[in-house]
Amino acid sequence: MARPEAVEHILRHAAPHELFDEVRQVLYRRYGAHAAELLMADYALDSLRPVTGAADGAEPVPVRTSAAGRAFGSQEAHVVARESEVTVHLPVSVRGDRLAVLSVDFPADAYAPGLLGELREVADALAHAILVADRDTDLFLRARRATRLTLAAEMQWELLPGRSCTRPEYALGGHLEPAYAIYGDSFDWSASAEHLTLTVNNGMGEGIDAALLTSLAVSALRNARRGGLSLVDQASLADQAVYGQYQGRLHLAMLLLRFCLRTGEVEVIDAGSPRIWRLRQGAVEAVELEAQLPLGMFEDTVYACQRFRVLPGDRLFFLSDGVYDVLSPGGEPYSRRALARAITNTRLLPPAQVPQAVLEELAGHRGGVRASDDAMVVCLDWHGRAGAEGPGDGAQDN
Repeated sequence: MARPEAVEHILRHAAPHELFDEVRQVLYRRYGAHAAELLMADYALDSLRPVTGAADGAEPVPVRTSAAGRAFGSQEAHVVARESEVTVHLPVSVRGDRLAVLSVDFPADAYAPGLLGELREVADALAHAILVADRDTDLFLRARRATRLTLAAEMQWELLPGRSCTRPEYALGGHLEPAYAIYGDSFDWSASAEHLTLTVNNGMGEGIDAALLTSLAVSALRNARRGGLSLVDQASLADQAVYGQYQGRLHLAMLLLRFCLRTGEVEVIDAGSPRIWRLRQGAVEAVELEAQLPLGMFEDTVYACQRFRVLPGDRLFFLSDGVYDVLSPGGEPYSRRALARAITNTRLLPPAQVPQAVLEELAGHRGGVRASDDAMVVCLDWHGRAGAEGPGDGAQDN
């Protein structure tokens, strides 16, 4: 058998475009498999697309109605046993970010349930290797495309930290639509030992103009955050960068949040922002904040932090204007009641799946009408830290 560390050694020394070929050979030689496929999730999360490509006769499979899609959705191995063959579908993920599914076919007499643990290790090693390889090859990124991305969408997807992330204290998921033609909506996150910083942005404009504006603002925020600046200074630096470039002609609405992992206390700056909704003990409610000016609207805007607290079991939603401004074919706006229903209907899904599910309900409301704006949903489940402090140190519990 191939020990997991042996597979990692093989992947470290493989050429980036040959990672899956090397894994496939390990599966053949050491585990007795006779076929294997790597299926990458497309940008819209609708299909799983083979890295091997059409030259090998492989076809995409749907996420919702396929065995591989079941493994992708549940993030658990799914085993399909037939009379002469066993297929094992394994999620390929890194820290909660769902990338792909590894599907492996075995002769029925070559597979034993005891292999499953090591096969999971192979899939995990491949996931980490793909993230590194994406710096040096387009192979895996090309496999994700069901159709061509607009240039603006290419820029926006490259800007994102991922689509989901998990830690003991929280779980995050985010999604953008239309996936292949997004404009100015974006999100970003970064965690340290004690804090999670989360930003959600809703930029003006369409196409390249919106993508450039968002890229400038997010890069400025990252520069300030990585320089160790406070939340207020991060907002101020990004505000100055956007104003310096556009002189107020374009601006960007933003929420900037910093969560204390130990206490659940949240510092937040609402700069004309996407809105926050909270699901707590079955009740859906808006988190009311005092809106401040968007980034880059005026020169030298002064920002101030507000505070609230999240409790274990809370689920937060961050939504861009593209969610609220949607009209039905009859001209009916997407209401707060419809949004509350969508939030409640998705309460049993993990955060990685929630944004797409909410956006699908939004598409149902829109009917056949083409969206006039891109839409973003970010979902955060707060678990808290064991032994965390309770309310009472000055932060609002609203």
